[in-house]
Amino acid sequence: MIKKLIIPVFLFLNSISFAQQGTSSPYSFYGIGDVKFKGTAENRAMGGLTIYSDSIHLNIQNPATYSILKLTTFSLGGTYLTSNLSTSNQSEKARRTAVDYLAVGLPLGKFGVGFGLMPYSSVGYNIQSNIAATANNPQEIKQYSGTGGINKVFFGVGYALTKKLSFGIDYSYNFGKIQTYSFRFIEGIQYGTREKNLSDITGGTLTAGVNFNTPINKKLNGFVSLTYSPDSKLSSLNSRNIATIQYSSSGAEIIVEPLDVNVANTNLTIPSKLAIGFGVGQNKKWMLGTEITYQKSSNMGNRFNDINNVNYENSTRFAIGGFYIPNYNTFSKYYEKIIYRGGLRYENTGLIINNTSVKDYAVTAGLGLPLMGVFSNINIGLEYGQRGTTSANLVQENYTNISIGFSLNDKWFQKRRYY
Repeated sequence: MIKKLIIPVFLFLNSISFAQQGTSSPYSFYGIGDVKFKGTAENRAMGGLTIYSDSIHLNIQNPATYSILKLTTFSLGGTYLTSNLSTSNQSEKARRTAVDYLAVGLPLGKFGVGFGLMPYSSVGYNIQSNIAATANNPQEIKQYSGTGGINKVFFGVGYALTKKLSFGIDYSYNFGKIQTYSFRFIEGIQYGTREKNLSDITGGTLTAGVNFNTPINKKLNGFVSLTYSPDSKLSSLNSRNIATIQYSSSGAEIIVEPLDVNVANTNLTIPSKLAIGFGVGQNKKWMLGTEITYQKSSNMGNRFNDINNVNYENSTRFAIGGFYIPNYNTFSKYYEKIIYRGGLRYENTGLIINNTSVKDYAVTAGLGLPLMGVFSNINIGLEYGQRGTTSANLVQENYTNISIGFSLNDKWFQKRRYY
């Protein structure tokens, strides 16, 4: 059945992935937008922990784990996001639904391959600022909005050097468009001004991974995971158009004097990233681990060179999480086969606005629901967190994300025998 599902679902999600607006964060204005992929649904439910891999779940973040797969695995995931955006004097709510990833993993003996499509980053915000009239100045209204993002097609190969140690490498091609608008209206003036910026972004990235799994004693296993991505460059072809505008009685926008402005193309850096994790657990019973990710975000930049209130620093993320299965081998009590997951995450994002670092932290939980009679399962995750602050004229985001992932398994490439 999985073979019949993959092609139509791939085509469907390929079409909507370019159109979806997967964020409502004003912080997506900076850099390449809000980086969306933070792991599969099962990873995110453990605080983003990626150190544990098994034979029926696809770990997209470490290509070395592809060699661990024993069944062809089709993974699909999406998230429903709700957030409360607050400043020092007002607040608004926002909701989004987004596809997170679509991937296939194939076991090929000691080798394993993985490939798929996912939104890598997303831009989506709509902000209005009203400046009250004073004795010397009329009322002024400013509006800012942005859409688009970067998609990623990836292909990776893993190889099991021994039963304990595997290596892998992944290549991703990134592509997408980001479009931003800014409007300014002054009371008493017939026309307003509109600035439109468009960036067409392309470029490739590499990720290498190592996965090590060894018995500690008769019951316990130890896990070590390491991934590294070197600096990579994205090419951003930029254009800008400035116009005076007015609105008709029906609300339609009328452009009066459009003017194309020459702006420089830019080379954006996706900074190098190193992640290392350790864990301990009992096979098909429980696991507890931690992971540290360091990214040289100080090398990042913006699509346009005239953004003045932002800087970047190196970012660090800490995650701790795990899972527990009451009784994996039971046939009579379904709830004892459920995988219970949980975790914590803290991250200094590397973004500095108005001399204030933007931080992000969350608590996570989730369930892995096995489908009876097969190895496939449905994974549900809940993430509650906070990003940013209301100080320094910034925005604080209190968010709740509900993730759903499908891990569907089948056995391909079987030799048929005739008697």
